Amino acid sequence: MDDVLQVIMKRRSVRKFTGEPVPREKIITALKAAMAAPSGMNRQPWSFVVVTNKETVAALCQAHGHAAFGVNAGAVILPFGKKVGEKWFDQDMAAATENLLIALANLGLGATWCGMDDSRQGAIRPLVGLPKDQFVFALIPVGIPAEEKAPRTQYDTKRIHWEAYRPGD
Repeated sequence: MDDVLQVIMKRRSVRKFTGEPVPREKIITALKAAMAAPSGMNRQPWSFVVVTNKETVAALCQAHGHAAFGVNAGAVILPFGKKVGEKWFDQDMAAATENLLIALANLGLGATWCGMDDSRQGAIRPLVGLPKDQFVFALIPVGIPAEEKAPRTQYDTKRIHWEAYRPGD
């Protein structure tokens, strides 16, 4: 069990990259982990665009508004899907995205989950040819880390309530 916890705690947001290419095999392995995520009614609403072209990586990161740190990433991964009609879309996509991030970290890659909302869709979709009925759930710069971060937990006993919520517990 300790090994599993170490794997999870190894995931950290990495915002500095060497600019080197990311091995395709590692991306495929991480995508396999993403697609192993639980999904409400096994709908699996996810698809992924993987961009490795340096100019497009930089354009995507600049277009996002809060991902400019990723212009030197070796890749960008965009989890996306058809949100309309998918009751559990956000939960399913979050589970797949977290699996992806944990796998990337344990493959020696750095990544950061950059959230998406409706206001960012118009700048991102055209760069990868996604139609308007597809919702980009996240923009994830991925690369060879140029910074090292120690594994950590953010466990806080003040956020735990046993049996029922009790203020001050």
